[in-house]
Amino acid sequence: MDGVRQTFDVLTRLVGAGGVVVLSGAGLSTESGIPDYRGPSGAARRHTPMTFQEFTRDAAARRRYWARSHLGWRLVARAAPNVGHRAVARLQRAGLVGGIITQNVDGLHTAAGSTGVVELHGRLDEVVCLNCGNLTSRDELDRRLRQANPGFVARVAHVNPDGDVDLPAEAVAGFRTVDCGICGTGTLKPDVVFFGETVPAPRVAACFALVERARAVLVLGSSLTVMSGRRFVIRAAKLGIPVAIVNQGPTRGDGYATLTVDGPLGEVLAALADRVAGPAVAAGSPAAV
Repeated sequence: MDGVRQTFDVLTRLVGAGGVVVLSGAGLSTESGIPDYRGPSGAARRHTPMTFQEFTRDAAARRRYWARSHLGWRLVARAAPNVGHRAVARLQRAGLVGGIITQNVDGLHTAAGSTGVVELHGRLDEVVCLNCGNLTSRDELDRRLRQANPGFVARVAHVNPDGDVDLPAEAVAGFRTVDCGICGTGTLKPDVVFFGETVPAPRVAACFALVERARAVLVLGSSLTVMSGRRFVIRAAKLGIPVAIVNQGPTRGDGYATLTVDGPLGEVLAALADRVAGPAVAAGSPAAV
């Protein structure tokens, strides 16, 4: 117990000094009902994510993706920020967090009140045309898909981290996709980075710039299994910038970390924010007005 307390004390001193850049992963959103790939909820053990190559080359794969995602989106759209997201926003408002990079596509950091969030892998609530590049809202696409598929229903057991659900083949067979509403023929894709797709170079450069200016990097809920996020931890370590990792279970970045905290994200972050940013103010209280 003393060791845990000492580690938490080190974390509070590191974050309390300010200049922190947060790098968050799927583990931060599990308490909002969105499972991660490799953590305790283990979605990767039963779900193979759609790849960019399969999506762009195979019309049947696109139909399968959109049928699943059409149902999964309704669950993601209802997800609300949890205590961990709100704690990060409190740390930012207190001037301790100078930048937030998220690998998540759920938009929950922004919904919790954080600003200037760099969404490394894009946002699930936007849709891009691969022909003309037009961006539209996911709500608009949802409306069009409902019109094209009246009566489409299926039992949803759980939603996957990339916003789709598992469906049997017979539930997918009759699903109708829609093309871009602007150019009329373009293939629509959620404006997220699929597996096998490259993160836009300017976005990566912006993340490196944030890390290089940081006094410390705080990793939250990421296994750092893929290089997309781990590269920022490696860069920080090479520059001598302290790295703290809060996650349930080991990560591939532990060897670069100054300290690691293994515990529930919401519990740890709420305690951290209380310690260094002051207790949370309840909505409607005199101090919140």
